[in-house]
Amino acid sequence: MSRKVRADVDLSAIRHNYRLACAQAPNARAVAIVKANAYGHGAIEVARALESEVPAFGVACIEEALELRAAGIAKPIMLLEGCFDAGELPEVDAQGFWPAVHSEHQLVALEQAQMASVFPVFLKVDTGMHRLGFAPSDVPAAVSRLKALDCVSEVILMTHFARSDEPEQSATKHQIECFEALAGSEGLAACLSNSAAIMAWPGAHRNWLRPGMMLYGATPFMAPQPVADQLLPAMTLSTEIIAIRDVAPGEAVGYGGTFVCERPTRIGTIAMGYGDGYPRHAKNGTPVVVKGRRVPVAGRVSMDMMTIDLTDLPEVEVGDRVELFGKQLPVSEVALWCDTIPYTMVTCLTPRVPRFYSE
Repeated sequence: MSRKVRADVDLSAIRHNYRLACAQAPNARAVAIVKANAYGHGAIEVARALESEVPAFGVACIEEALELRAAGIAKPIMLLEGCFDAGELPEVDAQGFWPAVHSEHQLVALEQAQMASVFPVFLKVDTGMHRLGFAPSDVPAAVSRLKALDCVSEVILMTHFARSDEPEQSATKHQIECFEALAGSEGLAACLSNSAAIMAWPGAHRNWLRPGMMLYGATPFMAPQPVADQLLPAMTLSTEIIAIRDVAPGEAVGYGGTFVCERPTRIGTIAMGYGDGYPRHAKNGTPVVVKGRRVPVAGRVSMDMMTIDLTDLPEVEVGDRVELFGKQLPVSEVALWCDTIPYTMVTCLTPRVPRFYSE
């Protein structure tokens, strides 16, 4: 490998983070969410690392589930968005998938299908996110219709929180209250908690958890949080310095001249750009780590390269490693500099960045 861009994924950190999620609700079961290629970390590799510990995995769509099956993953797989059309139901039947049902058309398709297997169905309820799910008033009828189907072993109620990463806000409390008021929910298991709710809303734990981003070691919170502070970063994105040059005061660096040197400046060019998935809109000053010290991005990120200010590190040479985020620099902190969230930092990494795995 000549271009030295790489993402190192620590599978032991992912196992630690999964166990941390489980420890928050010892009486619940935790579905490990590996959608979007395990948030950019590699769904197959992550699933293999967790399969002995999890009751099930969660993905967004049937294509992601089939990829896991083709790789030999045998545990149940939850389809978080259910089936997009009735033509997917034979695969649900054959592969042992657990579908969500969030809309009338999905319920009708399941009623009309000829299914040989038996599986749980996650009935999604709209408690305030207003994205997917049945209205609370429609839940009792939907539950009755699902219970009437021979293929449904259990109906599990599910909802999704819009602002669980903001513990100071009342929106999640209101959504929990809406869920608790559901008619026809007596005796049914429930699945409410995403990563933020697992860590900050113990009243939402119930029977099933859905840890996603926390598996990969990034906090969803803007402030320190006792559980999130115990997460271990799973991915370290790094590259090498490929050139160093001295630039005079008053000279601009990079496209658009957004960085102008205020002193004699030692500029390092690194092999990393938006073609690798690093955000183009990273601000001047965004930190990276070289030889254990932070230095700032200087100039606009281009497709294949970006530039950093090495003036205060005269000992740095071509070939030295640069960490973009990871064990020395939290991805959540870098995301703030890029006006985004850690989810996009990891899921948007392109196939041009090879992943390397350690146990």
